[in-house]
Amino acid sequence: MMEGREGREGREGRERRPPGIGGRIDVIGNQIEPALKALKKQMLKDGTFQEMKRRAFYEKPSVKRKRKQAQARKKRRRALKRSRVDDEE
Repeated sequence: MMEGREGREGREGRERRPPGIGGRIDVIGNQIEPALKALKKQMLKDGTFQEMKRRAFYEKPSVKRKRKQAQARKKRRRALKRSRVDDEE
């Protein structure tokens, strides 16, 4: 009966995290300012700040859908612009 669970034993201690989370910032010589600057830069790049802002309040499903559609339009526009620039060069 327990044969099926043997493969899962290695995963029990690990915590599952979404992609982009889990970087490491080292503080060298008790210099906190550069470490905070690096952390902020990493969080901005990963989109963590936007995620925290978005999750601060409840977002209605209709608003969430419109936001996602706007993001998709923006992404398509960027890709189209990128492909046009590549075609010109």
